[in-house]
Amino acid sequence: MLWRQLRGGRLDRFKFRRQVPIGGYVVDFICINARLIVEVDGRQHAWEIDYDTERTRILEGMGFTVMRVKNEEVRDELAQVLRRIGEALRQGSA
Repeated sequence: MLWRQLRGGRLDRFKFRRQVPIGGYVVDFICINARLIVEVDGRQHAWEIDYDTERTRILEGMGFTVMRVKNEEVRDELAQVLRRIGEALRQGSA
C-alpha cells in the first residue's frame, strides 16, 4: 500500500527503493538523496524494541533519519503518513 505511493517518484519526485540492504540490515524503504529510511512496523516489533533501538542507532550513525510507522497507520491513515514522510523528505534534502 505504501510502496504504491512512494515508487516512481510519486511523492514530491523523491526516488525510493524498497527492501534495501544497508549496514547489515534490510530496510523497508529508503530515499538515498534525502537520507531517509522508512520502516513499517508490524506487531512483532512490540517485543523487538531493543533490537529496533540498536538498529535505528546504527542507521542514524550512518547519517540517515529513520522514520517508523505502524502497519495500522499505513492502513488507516495513509494520507497522514505520506504527509509526515513528505515533511521528513524536505528536511533531509534541505
